[in-house]
Amino acid sequence: MVAGMSQSHPRISKAVIPAAGLGTRFLPATKATPKEMLPVVDKPAIQYVVEEAVSAGLDDVLMVTGRNKRPLEDHFDRNYELESALQKKGDAGRLAKVQESSDLATMHYVRQGDPKGLGHAVLCAAPHVGDEPFAVLLGDDLIDPRDPCSSA
Repeated sequence: MVAGMSQSHPRISKAVIPAAGLGTRFLPATKATPKEMLPVVDKPAIQYVVEEAVSAGLDDVLMVTGRNKRPLEDHFDRNYELESALQKKGDAGRLAKVQESSDLATMHYVRQGDPKGLGHAVLCAAPHVGDEPFAVLLGDDLIDPRDPCSSA
């Protein structure tokens, strides 16, 4: 449960991550690479956001994407060719890191056809979340895992 919620409120298990923006503040780096895929140390920024969701008990993640955001879906999907190559090389460490991103949460995606802002992106999640409570996590905000801002 989110901190401060009483026991009478239902458990929040769904997260919505709006990730359809153009990334103009990071140009030219984001001209061909989604800003959510820019590396922070050794992982793309979006992976930290999903990890924060999972650590807060949000295991059903809907990412609202837009044009040119296919790398986000690919990152959280299995890459059998890469996994097979790493397994054949005996590179268990890298294999585990590659598999980690696809095993984090149940991922869903919806495309925001027209870039009409954050509110519209969240509205695009309505068919997925229905009447259930959900959390909105922004890809621009990275939270120190030692001090999570949300907890299950």
